[in-house]
Amino acid sequence: MRICKQFIRSSETLDTSIHTDFNISVKAMIKLFDAHCHLQDPRIFNKAPKLIKTALENGIHHFAVNGVCENDWHLVKEMSDTYPCIIPSFGLHPWYITDRTPNWLTSLRELFDANPSAAVGEIGLDKGSHGKTIDFTDQVQTFLLQLQLAKELKRPASVHCVRAFGDLLDIMKSLGPFPEGVILHSYLGSAEMVPEFAKLGAYFSFSGFLMAMKETKAKKMLKAVPSDRILLETDAPDAVPKPNSSESIFLVEGDENNGDPKEMLNHPANIQFVLSYVASLLELSKEEVADVSYKNAVRLFSYEGSKLQQGSDSPKRDKNE
Repeated sequence: MRICKQFIRSSETLDTSIHTDFNISVKAMIKLFDAHCHLQDPRIFNKAPKLIKTALENGIHHFAVNGVCENDWHLVKEMSDTYPCIIPSFGLHPWYITDRTPNWLTSLRELFDANPSAAVGEIGLDKGSHGKTIDFTDQVQTFLLQLQLAKELKRPASVHCVRAFGDLLDIMKSLGPFPEGVILHSYLGSAEMVPEFAKLGAYFSFSGFLMAMKETKAKKMLKAVPSDRILLETDAPDAVPKPNSSESIFLVEGDENNGDPKEMLNHPANIQFVLSYVASLLELSKEEVADVSYKNAVRLFSYEGSKLQQGSDSPKRDKNE
């Protein structure tokens, strides 16, 4: 995953020369929404204009770009200001809480006040190989503060959870429900926990990581998710999907040059492969899954002040949802 201290780029700005026209002719009939990605990641930041253009040409209409630390929030804002198709999200990822400043929460709140179009994320809990090196009590406290802020501001939150689903459920029960929604990004939890999370307002977002899960377990879990809570994402530049050998995916050569071989990274256009896999497990057509997931994402990201609420792509949100 990205290294937060590398996000500081005071002298670099997005190259706007290739994306002045957003009325790009979309070749694909299927409309898709990337519900969680990191196009501000330093490994692909310089390539972001070309990646977005290619993704738009392949039917991806919106991208929820999630910040992970104080040093990258300004890049997410810059991308959102540049691209109408980008939904900004600001948050402190559990991997980076040890680098936070004393005033991080004040800065985050001020950022939301100044950017009513922004959602909350990426936030979360992690007991995995990386997360276990970070004090879990500190993770919980930082997560709680941000989840409470999301609830107060009535904005959805995108949540990272690794080997901590029981803890996450307990916290959500203590604060919930969440009518504005909580996105369980790259969800790999059990089928049995789906109803409890869904009851609290959770949405379940699926990325290329799903392809690493045992197929029978993945199918059982997917079929437990209510159709109005399914989302698709790339988590680009991570979570490169593993399609059939006959299929050719989009790969991005990483920007970082530290003497190591350049990393081949995920492209937001690869959401098409996530769509195909999810549709095959659900035994539905790609068109059906694309339509449902797109409408779910548009509804979720149509909170007050959002870009979608301001535009014509937004359905009315059911206040009883």
